[in-house]
Amino acid sequence: MIIDKLSILKKKILSQKKSYSFGGCDLLIDYIFKFKTTGFYLDVGCQHPISNNNTYKFYKKGWRGINIDLDEKNIRLFNLERPKDINICKCVSSDISEKNLFFFHSGSPINSLEKKTVSNKKNYVIQKIKTFTLDSILANYNFDSIDYFNLDVEGHELDVLKSFNIKRYKPKVISVEFIDYQMDKLEFKNNDINRVIESEIYKYFISNDYHFINWTHADLIFVHKSFRD
Repeated sequence: MIIDKLSILKKKILSQKKSYSFGGCDLLIDYIFKFKTTGFYLDVGCQHPISNNNTYKFYKKGWRGINIDLDEKNIRLFNLERPKDINICKCVSSDISEKNLFFFHSGSPINSLEKKTVSNKKNYVIQKIKTFTLDSILANYNFDSIDYFNLDVEGHELDVLKSFNIKRYKPKVISVEFIDYQMDKLEFKNNDINRVIESEIYKYFISNDYHFINWTHADLIFVHKSFRD
């Protein structure tokens, strides 16, 4: 009996240490929330439901949320792997309009609305795609609050944030991909904290009462001051 209990405890500890994120972001987020087993997340630019995903760890723990991606293939996978979530195939931007999408292939993690993200790449086509504001999408769903907001849209993060009423929803913890184009390097080679502090992303969150607490791989992590305090 004691051995069985120790075995169960060991499996529980090991499961808490398993990461599905590319850079271990989910482990840090899990620690910030003190390993809570219920919560609500919003994942914009969710891409794949399991691999290199910042919210899958929480889905497995019992959290639920809304996942949004512009790629129909990705959302079909979400519906198969994460049927208890709300999975939406829409392209999010600063306004409701039509924009150019730099499209490599279905399932590609670098399909983007940002020309600067593909400036040194080939083998993409330009397609027209309808865009929606994040607020207009969220208005269709009822939820009390957002515990964790993950944002990864290949350089289009500020445009998405412009369409999101952060004062209303006030996510407790936010992870956002940071790509420093001024350094002309891939995100995983970024290593200058001054570039982060000078960025518009950093200034946006600081001005909206968030603290910058960590940087894992390409993800900047911010915590709202009311949650931290």
